[in-house]
Amino acid sequence: MMTEWALLLLVLLCDLASPTQLFQPSLVLDMAKVLLDNYCFPENLMGMQVAIEQAMKSQEILGISDPQTLARVLTDGVQSYLNDPRLVISYEPSTVEELRQAPAPTNLSQEELLAGLQKSIRHEVLEGNVGYLRVDDLPSQEVLSRLGTLLMTNVWKQLMGTSALVLDLRQCPSGHVSGIPYIISYLHPGNTVLHVDTIYNRPSNTTTEIWTLPQVLGERYSTEKDVVVLTSSRTGGVAEDIAYILKQMRRAIVVGERTEGGALDLQKLRIGQSNFFLTVPVSRSLGPLGGGSQTWEGSGVLPCVGTPAEHALEKALAILTLRRALPGVTRRLQEALREYYALVDCVPALLHRLASMDYSTVVSEEDLVAKLNSALQAVSEDPRLLVRAVGPRETSLGPEAEAHEPPEAEPEVPKDEAARQALVDAVFQVSVLPGNVGYLRFDRFADDSVLGALGPYVLHQVWEPLQNTEHLIMDLRHNPGGPSSAVPLLLSYFQGSEDSPVHLFTTYDRHTNITREHFSRRELLGQRYGHQRGVYLLTSHRTATAAEEFAFLMQSLGWATLVGEITAGSLLHTCTVPLLDLPEGGLVITVPVLTFIDNHGEGWLGGGVVPDAIVLAEEALDRAREVLEFHRSLGTLVEGTGHLLEAHYARPEVVGHTRALLRAKLAHGAYRTAVDLESLASQLTADLQEVSEDHRLLVFHSPEELVAEEMPLPPPAIPSPEELSYLIEALFKTDVLPGRLGYLRFDAMAELETVKAIGPQLVQLVWQRLVDTAALVVDLRYNPGSYSSAVPLLCSYFFEAEPRQHLYSVFDRATSSITEVWTLPQVAGQRYGSQKDLYVLMSHTSGSAAEAFAHTMQDLQRATIIGEPTAGGTLSVGIYQVGSSPLYASMPTQMALSATTGEAWDLAGVEPDITVPMSEALSTAQDIVALRAKVPTVLQTAGKLVADNYASPELGAKMAAKLSGLQSHYARVTSEAALAEMLGADLQMLSGDPHLKTAHIPEDAKDRIPGIVPMQIPSPEAFADLIKFSFHTNVLEDNIGYLRFDMFGDCELLTQVSELLVQHIWKEIVHTDAMVIDMRFNIGGPTSSISALCSYFFDEGLPILLDKIYSRPNDSVTELWTRTHLAGERYGSKKSVAILTSSVTAGAAEEFTYIMKRLGRALVIGEVTSGGCQPPQTYHVDDTHLYITIPTARSVGAADGSSWEGVGVTPHVLVPAEVALARAQEMLQQDLQG
Repeated sequence: MMTEWALLLLVLLCDLASPTQLFQPSLVLDMAKVLLDNYCFPENLMGMQVAIEQAMKSQEILGISDPQTLARVLTDGVQSYLNDPRLVISYEPSTVEELRQAPAPTNLSQEELLAGLQKSIRHEVLEGNVGYLRVDDLPSQEVLSRLGTLLMTNVWKQLMGTSALVLDLRQCPSGHVSGIPYIISYLHPGNTVLHVDTIYNRPSNTTTEIWTLPQVLGERYSTEKDVVVLTSSRTGGVAEDIAYILKQMRRAIVVGERTEGGALDLQKLRIGQSNFFLTVPVSRSLGPLGGGSQTWEGSGVLPCVGTPAEHALEKALAILTLRRALPGVTRRLQEALREYYALVDCVPALLHRLASMDYSTVVSEEDLVAKLNSALQAVSEDPRLLVRAVGPRETSLGPEAEAHEPPEAEPEVPKDEAARQALVDAVFQVSVLPGNVGYLRFDRFADDSVLGALGPYVLHQVWEPLQNTEHLIMDLRHNPGGPSSAVPLLLSYFQGSEDSPVHLFTTYDRHTNITREHFSRRELLGQRYGHQRGVYLLTSHRTATAAEEFAFLMQSLGWATLVGEITAGSLLHTCTVPLLDLPEGGLVITVPVLTFIDNHGEGWLGGGVVPDAIVLAEEALDRAREVLEFHRSLGTLVEGTGHLLEAHYARPEVVGHTRALLRAKLAHGAYRTAVDLESLASQLTADLQEVSEDHRLLVFHSPEELVAEEMPLPPPAIPSPEELSYLIEALFKTDVLPGRLGYLRFDAMAELETVKAIGPQLVQLVWQRLVDTAALVVDLRYNPGSYSSAVPLLCSYFFEAEPRQHLYSVFDRATSSITEVWTLPQVAGQRYGSQKDLYVLMSHTSGSAAEAFAHTMQDLQRATIIGEPTAGGTLSVGIYQVGSSPLYASMPTQMALSATTGEAWDLAGVEPDITVPMSEALSTAQDIVALRAKVPTVLQTAGKLVADNYASPELGAKMAAKLSGLQSHYARVTSEAALAEMLGADLQMLSGDPHLKTAHIPEDAKDRIPGIVPMQIPSPEAFADLIKFSFHTNVLEDNIGYLRFDMFGDCELLTQVSELLVQHIWKEIVHTDAMVIDMRFNIGGPTSSISALCSYFFDEGLPILLDKIYSRPNDSVTELWTRTHLAGERYGSKKSVAILTSSVTAGAAEEFTYIMKRLGRALVIGEVTSGGCQPPQTYHVDDTHLYITIPTARSVGAADGSSWEGVGVTPHVLVPAEVALARAQEMLQQDLQG
């Protein structure tokens, strides 16, 4: 930046100095000082002062004699560099005194202020009750405050009752920043204040936030009313900020021209003592609504609707007229949907969508049409439901049912027989084309009654000449349709050989609310033509209404092949409802009143019918003849495909069903939608794959003759020795990764003889690098397979020579035999063996032979498969020509069977042991290698932790010894989570202790590991609420106390809040005559508080030994005694106590119950407790995410050596937990009364 400034100013200094000293170098310094002190973008001036000082040292000063030229050149330089056209240097020699400022408002009388406002503010109420407020100069806060009452009375009250407001800022070039919040606040709701702008002022170097006012004089303009702001290219400064803020708030629609792009505050400042002045923006907006970025300054406010300024008011009034009509448009649209729309199930959702729409951005009919259609289509997906703009004549009518307006008037049926014959000849064109192909053209649909009257003539003159044709072409290219009442009759003539009526289609009519099933007619004049011979309909973009209904139904029934153009998509069964009627036009909606449902149950939404063969209308007849000729061979081609399946497909069990389907579809004409070999191949492929569920079955078209194959491709030529090194280096990628992990990648499977031929070179250049590694990764992610004959050889390297392994079996369709595939007894080079780990990487592109290798290694538990599931390939593919046609069928001829289950697996592909994206497969394998390397150490550490810390030293030592012998069980572990599960299962199996657990806890969950991270102790203040929530107390009948808590707390923690416990809990029950302590839901916790709790139920005096706890980690016994000092009163040893238990009662709750029972201080009632353990400890295992939870202590206080751990506490009174409280009350009441 500094260098650029130096160059700029150096040029100015060199070019602008005059011999007469008109230009003084100090002028540049003074100009720079004005900019530095006042320009509102100081960040753009960084380094300027230093640059000027460097430039001033230049001695090359030339002159400019004309000061006006000097001002222009200085302006061009500054504007160009700072990219700010608002910076202007002017030469004004007549301005001797400092620029006079306008008199301050405080120096003006109220009359003078009012006179100024009357010039700058005008208002009126326009036609349509639209308020109009023109502001040519925005007053300051002080003026508005002083004249507020007058403005409210004379201006604002006149506008408050209007239905919309136009704020005209077209002639407002400036104003006072302090007046901005007044304008905005009157248009903003009063229930909130809004931060609308932040303004930075450079001279004071201050930032001021502008907020809407919490209170205003008088009423605010309702936010339900529209506001339009008019702008022009003269709109500048503060007026631009107001327009921009209201636009960003979505409170106003801006109409007119892009604004000036000026500044909030432009000041003309003298440069030093010269007659040069610099006009500079001193304030800037940091973004409306607190956005903090430059917005309109320099670029202007872009209007929502652009129009010349002189037309802006007219445009605004038109917009407001439209927006006033929006509620009515919405209401009429909703009424039209309720009354007429055929898809009645969609109506509630449509009504809800319309009611919740936001119309704030609608400023034109085009906007409204687009918004309404978008909403209607999003819900209904019905192209027939359409809002459109129309001319003035179209909206003057009421709802019109277009179904009653045929394209032309229905011709009158003459009574004369000759005239009727002539009419039929005129309407129908009938001929028999070469090849005995019937041709029928008619260019309109008649009503059912007309056809009834002309039936005998149509039969004799039209239908009978076509009866003996082999195929029929019906030409509807020039048929715009007509009434659809005759469609079922015409369809009936193409019914097949069925005797009973055929369901053709269903219609629902919204007008009558009737659903009607349409069936073929049983009684017809003349014979049916049927559809088995082949019917071809010619269509064009002119085919419409009943004609395209007929075409659609013939196609959906599978009775005809359509050839030509997409039809018009123009249905008769709609009505048009006016929504908006304006002098210049309006809006209407076309609503479908009838819905077609074809015989498959699919609704037709009336879009154009798409032909099976799309060609130009004029080419349709020739194309139909080509398709017809193609269809003559359909039977041969479909039957030929079925025959190939029966002869060669590797899965004979599905052939019968698949071939039966092909024949059924052929008989029903399903393949007549195929119009060439490509489309037939596609349809056959889809059918074969759907029925067989085998994606490997393919039918394809090849214009050039292929060599059909029934055996794998012949082996390629063996390369010369000179080529081998290059080929091996190109085809095989090897590496030894950290940890002596071998890596082998090859992207194709070669034929066995080729592999044998180049075996010595492969061993030398590839295998010897890898055979001595500690583990091996075989990367088949990019291997599509190819030859499978070398798979047994490859597998053999990863097993011992003896005993040989059964790898898989192959069922061959050609011989109907099963061949077992075994490892080879001899291989070139050294075997990798069966002990070292093997990892195979796979992806969705891995296929055939690559899948065979991976699945075999997985099936025999020799490798860990990592990556993506494969698609399912085949060991051998046969490609067979369908007859003598260019169609070919590709199918598996062999099937791979598992050596362990005997089931075929090749169709399903290979499911990895570990599924990850292919890009992560290698890193996952490396992670598993690293994990397996840790297993011995992990087992050793786990054994030592158990031996050193388990509560039973003898059992801990035995577990540690046995654990080291189970290392082979972990050979195929693939994750730390799996390792944790296996280790936990082994420890529990060895100990019989369900409390000895192993967990895998990821890094992000370590804050929840018990015993590793200390719990946060809440403050005593927070504990008051916690205590009330955690403890439940009550005084039952006969003054029996009740205490329930569901977890034991840490003694240190409870000591800190003992006073709270006494106050909120203990005082409630300490003076009762007997007590029930409910431990049925207590899951334990720290045992450190047990001695204190027990102490409350013994008398003060000599301490009583409660229990002895043996701790294995420090090999010591701790005695638990009653406390001599307690907070609050003791309950004493004289009053009866009952403890309730359940099978949930665990840990510390069991220890407490056990002590109280053993010392005879409480009666235990309920269920046998869970048989937990003393609070265990959790230990971290090495540098893994594994943690072992070990019971480290046990009770040894009983003389007979008995304990509750592992077996639970048996109650005195054994009853179900849910009745324990009632039994305890009953027994305590008896005790109190006795």
